[in-house]
Amino acid sequence: MNADKPNLSIVIPLYNEEESLPELMAWIERVVTENGFTYETIFVDDGSTDTSWEVVESLAAVNPHIKGIRFRRNYGKSAALYCGFAAAQGEVVITMDADLQDSPDEIPALYRMIIQEGYDLVSGWKKKRYDPLGKTLPSKFFNATARLVSGIKLHDFNSGLKAYRSKVVKSIEVYGEMHRYIPILAKWAGFRRIGEKVVHHRARKYGKSKFGWERMIKGYLDLISVMFISRFGKSPMYLFGGLGTLMFLLGGGTTLYLIIEKLSKLSQGLIPRDVTDQPLFYIAIAAVVIGVQLFLAGFLGELIGRNSTDRNKYLIDETIE
Repeated sequence: MNADKPNLSIVIPLYNEEESLPELMAWIERVVTENGFTYETIFVDDGSTDTSWEVVESLAAVNPHIKGIRFRRNYGKSAALYCGFAAAQGEVVITMDADLQDSPDEIPALYRMIIQEGYDLVSGWKKKRYDPLGKTLPSKFFNATARLVSGIKLHDFNSGLKAYRSKVVKSIEVYGEMHRYIPILAKWAGFRRIGEKVVHHRARKYGKSKFGWERMIKGYLDLISVMFISRFGKSPMYLFGGLGTLMFLLGGGTTLYLIIEKLSKLSQGLIPRDVTDQPLFYIAIAAVVIGVQLFLAGFLGELIGRNSTDRNKYLIDETIE
C-alpha cells in the first residue's frame, strides 16, 4: 500500500446545508481518530445559495484533511459524486449525505466490509427510515423495479451511505440521476461483489428535503438508460439491427403475401381487391420503413462506438510488468 495514500476518502455532496456541516465534520473527525484511520473529506458544493461554501472554507482552514469542490450552479448529485470520485485518493471511498441523516459511526464497519470481507461495493440499507411518506413510497417502487431489472438484491439502491473499493469509483461514470443506480453501473463494469449493511438513519435536524416528484420521472428514464447501456452500449446493432431486421421481414413478408394473394385470385378468374385499398398494406409499408430506420440507427451507433476514443476504457483490472 502507498504510504501517502489515505485509508479513507469521504465524499460528501451538499446543497444548502450550512447548519449541519460543522456538526457533521466534528462527528467524522471523532470517528476516524478513534479508529486510527488516515483520511480526507471532500465536500462538493453543488451550487449552494446559502453560506455552505464559506462554512467549508472555514473548516478547511483549521483541518488539513478537508478538501472542497464548488460548482457555479446546481448540477445535481450525480455530477457532485462524479467530481468527488475523480478527486478521491483513498483506498476506500465512502459517500454520505450532508444533512446528518447518515451516521458517520457506520464508517468503520463499512471500511472493514471492503478491506477484510472483500466487497467491491457496500450499500447502506436504511431499514427504519425517518423520511416523509412522499419520499419513502417512490423509493420503495424504485428499488423494487431496480432489483427486478438488474438482478442485484439490494433493498436501497439510492442510499447516500455507501462504501467503495477505489477501483470501482475510478471505473464508472455517474451523470444525470444515475447516482441512484451506481450498483448497476458497478456490476456492468465487472465489480460483482456487492453487499449491503443495515445502517442507522436519523431524522433530518436542519433544513428541508431536496426531494421532488420530478426526480421520480428522471429516475425511471435513467434506469432505462442504464439498462440499455449495460446491455447494448458497446454493440447497439444487436438491439436496433435485430429489431430493424424483424420489422423489415414482417413488413416485407406481409407485402409479399398480399401480392401473392392478388395474383392467386387473378389466376382463378376472380376480381381481387386492390392491394393499395387494404389497410394491411400500409401497415406493412410502415413496418418496412421503421425496420430500415432502426437498422440504420444501429449501424450509425456502431460507427460512433467504433470511433470512440474510450471504447475500451477501464477493461484492464491490473497488470504485471
